[in-house]
Amino acid sequence: VSFMNNQKQQKPTLSGQRFKTRKRDEKERFDPTQFQDCIIQGLSETGTDLEAVAKFLDASGAKLDYRRYAETLFDILVAGGMLAPGGTLADDMMRTDVCVFAAQEDLETMQAFAQVFNKLIRRYKYLEKGFEDEVKKLLLFLKGFSESERNKLAMLTGVLLANGTLNASILNSLYNENLVKEGVSAAFAVKLFKSWINEKDINAVASSLRRVSMDNRLMELFPANKQSVEHFTKYFTEAGLKELSEYVRNQQTIGARKELQKELQEQMSRGDPFKDIILYVKEEMKKNNIPEPVVIGLIWSSVMSTVEWNKKEELVAEQAIKHLKKQYSPLLAAFTTQGQSELTLLLKIQEYCYDNIHFMKAFQKIVVLFYKAEVLSEEPILKWYKDAHVAKGKSVFLEQMKKFVEWLKNAEEESESEAEEGD
Repeated sequence: VSFMNNQKQQKPTLSGQRFKTRKRDEKERFDPTQFQDCIIQGLSETGTDLEAVAKFLDASGAKLDYRRYAETLFDILVAGGMLAPGGTLADDMMRTDVCVFAAQEDLETMQAFAQVFNKLIRRYKYLEKGFEDEVKKLLLFLKGFSESERNKLAMLTGVLLANGTLNASILNSLYNENLVKEGVSAAFAVKLFKSWINEKDINAVASSLRRVSMDNRLMELFPANKQSVEHFTKYFTEAGLKELSEYVRNQQTIGARKELQKELQEQMSRGDPFKDIILYVKEEMKKNNIPEPVVIGLIWSSVMSTVEWNKKEELVAEQAIKHLKKQYSPLLAAFTTQGQSELTLLLKIQEYCYDNIHFMKAFQKIVVLFYKAEVLSEEPILKWYKDAHVAKGKSVFLEQMKKFVEWLKNAEEESESEAEEGD
């Protein structure tokens, strides 16, 4: 019994000892000073030859624990030493001038630094996540850096976004309220987008932004009272980024068009009076600067999506004529006041009849109906027939339209000769 008692009493002391050991390990484990000294020592030997820096970092990864000290490693490479919260360099620590912040402020130097990060992350793939976290943190610390340091970081980030080392989701950090309020985010974005577009082009930048749903958020770089297309366009155009301004303007227009189409479909399915729909559409056109030819395309798609169409080819034409004649001709006529709008409508009808195979034989009937209802006039129809049609189903539709076009031409000639006799 006394032996068992002894055993019982000893247990707590054993686990207590084990616990102490573990604490001591933890202290060693998260003491990055030694790691920092090794990296800085090595960098002082490489000097500013970035090829040598890349080789040194490659070799050191085998000896030093990059996985555990990723943040320290990247702090040193960017700022020259470990960063305290807020972005200042810790006073009592070793520093190095072989870093982004101490380098020359030009794009070429930042491209060379980007290569260092690229090689390092390609070699040690596990650093990818740590590097992304580091950049997000650095962006939140922007106010702690000098203007020149911010510019270098912006150029570097732009290059790294262009070559795929970084993901555009890191830009989320720029929407931090304090950075936005003080204009730091917008100024940083100018340098960043300049170097990004310089490496790629606006289309590549746009698709990267789209992939992480950032394409509609760029206006948030400004405080709420300045989040307008006008303000954004003026700011970035004056900064030499006209392409980015145009891209954001287009994004806004696309957003407005989608909204308009959605609302149109709802109004039609509710059966709202046409005069109300026409009024609403005209207000939206004015407010969002949407041209009439674009609007007629939206109206056509909305009109055709409100019906469950018959799958039988011989019945669908009749159904379409009823649907369009009785209900929607007046609405379409309100937005074909320009020749270009009429031509756009003709092309939309052509594409629709081609894409919905059971509509192939209905094309001519729809065009004739719209001609009679004064939605379409002869000049755009003749232009479409001659050279403005698209390739989709061209031979079928031109053949369908042949007789009607001949009739139009004759009617035109007759009216011309009548006018001459009248003179």
